[in-house]
Amino acid sequence: MEGFKAKLRVAIVVILATWIVVAALYGLLKPISNGCVMTYMYPTYIPIPTPKNVSAEKYGLHLYHEGWKRIDYKEHLKQLSGIPVLFIPGNGGSYKQVRSLAAECERAYQVGPLERTHYQESILTFEDGGTKMDFGGFQLPNQYVSKMDWFAVDLEGEHSAMDARIIEDHTEYTVYAIHRILDLYKESQDAREKDGAATPRNLPKSVILVGHSMGGFVARAALIHPRLRKSAVETLLTLSSPHQSPPLALQPSLGHYYARVNEEWRQGYEIQTTRAGIYISDPLLSHVVVISVSGGYNDYQVRSKIESLDGIVPPTHGFMISSTGMKNVWLSMEHQAILWCNQLVVQVSHTLLSLIESRTGQLAVDPRKRLSIFARMLHSGIPQSFNWMMQPQLPSQLTDTSKKDNKAATGSKEVLSYGCPSNVPWNDNGLEKDLYVQTTTVTVLAMDGKRRWLDIQKLGSNGKNHFVLVTNLAPCYGVRLHLWPEKSKTILDFPPRKRVIEVTSKMVHIPSGPAPKQIEPGSQTEQPPPSAIFWLAPKDMQGFKFLTISVAPRPTVSGRPPPAASMAVGQFFNPKEGQREFSPKSMLLSTYSPEDLFLKEDHPLAFNLSFAVSLGLLPVSLSVKTAGCGIRNSGLPDDEAGDMENNRLCKLRCFPPLALAWDPISGFHVFPNVYSENIIVDSSPALWGEEGSEKTIVMLLVDPHCSYKTSIAVSVTGAASRFILLFNAQIVGFSIAVVFFALMRQANAWDLDLPIPSVLTVVESNLRMPSSFLFLAIAPILLSLVISLLMSQPLPPLASFTLVSVICYLIANGFIILLVLISQLVFYATAIVHVFFKTRSQGWEANFIFSFLNWFISLSSSFFSLKVVRVLRVNPLLVTAMAATTLGSFVHPALGLFILLIYHALACHNSLCNFLTASFRSHARGRQFINYENSSDESQEFASKIEDCHPNSPSSPISFMDTQLELFNHRHGLLILHLLAAFMFVPSLAAWFQRIGTSQTFPWLLDSILCTGVILHGTLSSKPEFNSLFTFPSILSYEMRLNIIYLIAGYYAFLSGLALAPFRVFYVMAAVGFVMFALKIFYKRKWEKEGQRFFKKKHSHRH
Repeated sequence: MEGFKAKLRVAIVVILATWIVVAALYGLLKPISNGCVMTYMYPTYIPIPTPKNVSAEKYGLHLYHEGWKRIDYKEHLKQLSGIPVLFIPGNGGSYKQVRSLAAECERAYQVGPLERTHYQESILTFEDGGTKMDFGGFQLPNQYVSKMDWFAVDLEGEHSAMDARIIEDHTEYTVYAIHRILDLYKESQDAREKDGAATPRNLPKSVILVGHSMGGFVARAALIHPRLRKSAVETLLTLSSPHQSPPLALQPSLGHYYARVNEEWRQGYEIQTTRAGIYISDPLLSHVVVISVSGGYNDYQVRSKIESLDGIVPPTHGFMISSTGMKNVWLSMEHQAILWCNQLVVQVSHTLLSLIESRTGQLAVDPRKRLSIFARMLHSGIPQSFNWMMQPQLPSQLTDTSKKDNKAATGSKEVLSYGCPSNVPWNDNGLEKDLYVQTTTVTVLAMDGKRRWLDIQKLGSNGKNHFVLVTNLAPCYGVRLHLWPEKSKTILDFPPRKRVIEVTSKMVHIPSGPAPKQIEPGSQTEQPPPSAIFWLAPKDMQGFKFLTISVAPRPTVSGRPPPAASMAVGQFFNPKEGQREFSPKSMLLSTYSPEDLFLKEDHPLAFNLSFAVSLGLLPVSLSVKTAGCGIRNSGLPDDEAGDMENNRLCKLRCFPPLALAWDPISGFHVFPNVYSENIIVDSSPALWGEEGSEKTIVMLLVDPHCSYKTSIAVSVTGAASRFILLFNAQIVGFSIAVVFFALMRQANAWDLDLPIPSVLTVVESNLRMPSSFLFLAIAPILLSLVISLLMSQPLPPLASFTLVSVICYLIANGFIILLVLISQLVFYATAIVHVFFKTRSQGWEANFIFSFLNWFISLSSSFFSLKVVRVLRVNPLLVTAMAATTLGSFVHPALGLFILLIYHALACHNSLCNFLTASFRSHARGRQFINYENSSDESQEFASKIEDCHPNSPSSPISFMDTQLELFNHRHGLLILHLLAAFMFVPSLAAWFQRIGTSQTFPWLLDSILCTGVILHGTLSSKPEFNSLFTFPSILSYEMRLNIIYLIAGYYAFLSGLALAPFRVFYVMAAVGFVMFALKIFYKRKWEKEGQRFFKKKHSHRH
């Protein structure tokens, strides 16, 4: 690599890659505050004995018991009478991780269901097969009639995310554990009958599976296992489990196993028919409901994208929900924290207990009912799409006059379903007085027992404006809202034809920040954060003249501090007035100069902030500072008035800002008390095969009584962290493509009878603009778009998709350059040391240690004189291929690849030593020619030492130097390629070492075959003259050489990276190896027939 521009180009790429990685590590290694509350328990783990007719397994099964008292295990197993739940730990997990879920589930059973609220509930409504299905009619139980018996499998902490064989073994044992649990209930009942203590009770027919991380995928694999009993599992809940693809998509067999399981699941929800279309049976998995819970953006190990059930489970049988949008949770949490976060554990426990039918004491049989219960218990009332805000919130039956009259006459429950139940105490006559609001903004600062009237026509601009209300008052108990056709004293004054509609239960619950603290009893507190949102669209208010907000009175308690502050702020506003859009350019520029947005007093309550680039890729730091709140004179000294007004007095008047974010993948996110917050969503934008808008919509709710200075800036470390998390698999695939493109350049140089350049030189040349970069970086991106069109796949957003792919390609080049530089440094340092000691070895012949080494070598000469050893020494290529293939096929593929790497490394070292020795000899001869008369003896002695070290060296040192340097460059490129291949098997090798001495089995056949192909490629192409031996069939009169094959392989690796499936690069590596092996056999036979003149030799003067 020569020239300033070339060095500058390499330096820029390396600096860019290093800067992104360092910034990402800085962001990822920072401690995370997730807001979770720790769960406490008194655990006892009861081992489940294995029957005598079953062979002992290395895994184990345990039953959890909550309590600090010592119990008799046998007697406890006799009393099994609950609903069985089996917990499956994830990668490297322990069966003891079940303790939080099991302990909280026991507490939930003892305490009873959660307190009923009157917020809007989530209802699943969608179309299935053209039929509209509404799952909102099922009611939750009033009390729990049966408890949960929690079991857990002990999988010895094996790393199932790293090896497909481990997943297969875990699946086998999970199927056994399910059957063992069901049989255990039968044994328990038989034991009670034998003791005369049995009570008539139905035995459970199915087991609920709860899987964490890879345990969720193991559970899905167990459900399609051929030996699993029919209907043994009907409910599956996964926590932070990857469903679409493995989190480490590096091992080919692991990716293949995932694809096979997912394909069987897709077929499991299809009606079974013959080839002629004749009906055979219902879908095999029609009774199975699957719920996937993701940890959100704080889960660095598994992203929400691969936790999705899209394309695997139909929406009629399952859904994915993020913990950020889960009712009563609203938090993002780390991968392990999802198991102990009390907010989530409590909600999950009550959800599972709600699945039990009061009549039978068993799980609900109807999958629609189970799915409805999951939706009601986990989903919040706020839908997962921002369009909810812009659409009517009330059904047409309530707003359509003709239908409304009919409903009122018949006493339909649907009209009353949005009102408060009759058992909630409320007396309209107890309200003190009516207030008539004349402004578009209405404020409630206390529970004053007043009803506020708002003229919809006057304040709502004749039905054009929306109405929004944020409050911390509880619906039905603290506040009620009604739509009135006319003004009146009571609801009973209207005839059935003109009914007053109560819409209180349309309030949706949101998480509130920490409650304000009173400094002293009787003092005024800060405004509390809102805990509910109420929204009405213009169509919801059509046909009505007034909207009333009735606030209940709160009695004072003598001798005690007054209760916490109450608030409600509502406003009629036009959503277009609060719209703010941030273009990609403004977002990128905000990294240096934040975007400022000043909100004056009487601004809209809701601001719609639209970001053109997803906040899952470019997170922003949102700062909302109070600039004023209409207080002209605070009564404080001038030097203190400004700060106190903005910090303390304004908090007494204005509620804390609130941000709501929507993402099409991870759903709904809430950020309470947004004074300074990083707004981020767990989306996966700019991916191949994904469509949809990349926009992230953030709704900022701020008090209209105050003015604010809002600052928005893209977080650099957050953006780098998200980039590495989302596209690390893409970078791995691109790295393989970069090496293939480098080998292409080297093979092309050989075909053109040019010197073989170094790996660093060809990588730099591939970055040159415009031809090389466009051909190797942009062309594969365009090819992926063409493939999407031909396969009728959705097209990704072109601009962001191209930009992200180019950045990943540059990072991959930077990584390869660093790897090449480090390996070159190691090789040169080792070769220099080796040559130094070699050239001076003759001067040490009198040394005792040297004499001992000579004696040892002569002693072992008898071994090396054996015929087998001599044959192997003459054929090192054969020895390497046999040893590497044997280890890769029967032990582990990584070991076979390591043998190949050693072979490459020794060849590189030998070539470099020859190059340096020849260089020293050339230098010595030059000195000999100059100083021949003065030091001829010393020069001849030094030259003789060189000749002794390399007796077979040719007489032309310059030609020999060039030859050895080309050999080093060629083998160095192969070493880098196969080093990356070996690295991809390292996680699987680590898992293999963990299982040594337990249950070792042969590697997967797919891994062994692909490893053999890679080894064939490494051995057959070990010498550059092999490039001339392989001439592939011509295409369009163009001779196909090895450089074209490398180009195609690079394109395939590039596309594999775009598909986030880097393990597929092994397919093309192995294909190249097998093709070269077949062609070598073919040409060898042809050479025997036609003679040596068949081949066209190149570089023969040097090699």
